[in-house]
Amino acid sequence: MSLSAPQSCDVVVAGGGIVGAACALACAQQGLHVALVEREFPGSGATAAGMGHIVVMDDSEAQFALTRRSQQLWQALSSTLPSSAEYETPGTLWVAADDEELAEAARKNVWLAGREVPSRLLSSRELAAEEPNLRPGLAGGLLVLEDAIVYPPAAALHLARQAQSLGATLLAGRSVTHLADGEATLDDGSRLRAPRLVNATGADAPHCTPGIPVKKRKGHLAITDRYPGFVHHQLVELGYLKSAHSVSTDSVAFNVQPRQTGQILIGSSRQYGNEDSAVDHALLAAMLQRATLYLPAIASLSVLRVWTGFRAATPDKLPLIGPVPGDPTLWLATGHEGLGITTALATAELLAAAFTGATPAIAPEPYLPARFNPACNQAHNQEAAPQEKL
Repeated sequence: MSLSAPQSCDVVVAGGGIVGAACALACAQQGLHVALVEREFPGSGATAAGMGHIVVMDDSEAQFALTRRSQQLWQALSSTLPSSAEYETPGTLWVAADDEELAEAARKNVWLAGREVPSRLLSSRELAAEEPNLRPGLAGGLLVLEDAIVYPPAAALHLARQAQSLGATLLAGRSVTHLADGEATLDDGSRLRAPRLVNATGADAPHCTPGIPVKKRKGHLAITDRYPGFVHHQLVELGYLKSAHSVSTDSVAFNVQPRQTGQILIGSSRQYGNEDSAVDHALLAAMLQRATLYLPAIASLSVLRVWTGFRAATPDKLPLIGPVPGDPTLWLATGHEGLGITTALATAELLAAAFTGATPAIAPEPYLPARFNPACNQAHNQEAAPQEKL
């Protein structure tokens, strides 16, 4: 690749995680010539560190629209995924510890039913029957039936390979150092020109696009040895929602996932202002202790590995999907926080529709980066403020 003669294409996607790979594939499916640039290999980075929970969320109508549409796209794609992607639909079981949380489960059940999302409210006895290893005395739960699990790195690699099969160019082992004005500069000095540049580099997105409201939010995960049948659903405490919204303090919540291998993936933790990738042993201990509060027998299981990763978080809990004000060539696909795996496909669909003039399946406006412009910031922040208090 010549340093003096930039190579041209229709779309350059910076970042080959699950979001970037999905964007590359969606654009290639529309006949666009795509270059996908990934500093390591497709599915590495935060994607490899993620839990792989494809979950419908109801914090806001905008979050619901993006998560539900993406879940439907995952369902449509599932039959073509390789076995290595480990796609399955065990459902999410939101566990209610007390009557207050059970009332919240009932509210969610009604809300989801009104949007044609299959779910079922469980009594304390029904919860124990579904998950015998949960501690006795829990109030009940909500089973959201179509929530799924996928192995993120394998899924991302599949998406990238599918994009390649449609003519996309994969530049692995290369980093984008500058992305603006229709040109991407790589770390070897080579350049790519395109009328559409997509920054899908997750928590590192501000490196290429300074000033965007994306911050790193550190998380820990642990995985056990193989214990088939120990849990049957993705288990999440209803108190997780409060933990996920906390932006000022470190937090942990019960969030456990069964893998096809029989292993148990244990989460979750959240930290702001900590960009050290090392394991925080005090926070890890608190996370594991939280898991034993709900699953006492998990304390006897052998943990094989612990790791950390960084979520890309925005102030209002919604991703940045769309053009950057002031540069019509530069688009963002970042800020998905803990929902990048879930929302990758709908994010890609929104961008591909914008690039081709198609009508998107969901409204793009709630996710546009322009909402953080000074002119519209005040109204948007007032709308988002109640969420910060949860």
